[in-house]
Amino acid sequence: MASSPSVLEDRPAPLDATADPPALFDGTTRLYTSYGCPYAQRVWITRNFKGLQKKIKLVPLDLGNRPAWYKDKVYPENKVPALEHYGKIIGESLDLIKYLDNSFEGPSLFFPEDQTKREFGEELLKYTDTFIKTMWASLKSDPFKETAPVLDYLENSLYKFDDGPFFLGQFSLVDIAYIPFIERFQIVLNELFKCEITAERPKLSAWIEEMNKIDAYAQTKTDSKEIVEIFKRKLM
Repeated sequence: MASSPSVLEDRPAPLDATADPPALFDGTTRLYTSYGCPYAQRVWITRNFKGLQKKIKLVPLDLGNRPAWYKDKVYPENKVPALEHYGKIIGESLDLIKYLDNSFEGPSLFFPEDQTKREFGEELLKYTDTFIKTMWASLKSDPFKETAPVLDYLENSLYKFDDGPFFLGQFSLVDIAYIPFIERFQIVLNELFKCEITAERPKLSAWIEEMNKIDAYAQTKTDSKEIVEIFKRKLM
């Protein structure tokens, strides 16, 4: 089973439109994030698992009332996640989890020495867009029918390697890329449609169980009631 540095930290309060900016580009490495954003959660998990809590400062934003200085002075895209590192800003969650893995110390999360796993990992990372779009679209049609192909793809993928319960056998960036979305869709589909995504998918069920044992992920989870309310607002 995967293990990770068990470092508990208090969650800083999100900065809103009234908040002053930090001392930007002063040499501090900052992860601009939002507690409810699954894309930002990917990078947060990676940071935690690699034990970088003291090296990468968490700067949460209130996306519903975000500060103007963030767009004007930090990241013109005005979205999260974004990393302030060595005087530059890097965005896009999949790029960022790879960047953290390659640029900082801590356990490697993408098996550079194993070509087979790396190639399959890249395939799975590319598939995340298809997975997310399909799952979102299903909420406005028939989730039982529409989600089956992409969930079955993940179920079958979990059979490829037998040296652990994760997508590449051992815990990797692939697991990090999927779990924030699996977390949300499992809750919402069950709550709103009585559709359980792990039904007749034992590998996916076991994967979720193992993921919940990893502190680096567990510390980033969003309250299930809050997730349902967020989705309800987006579906209105």
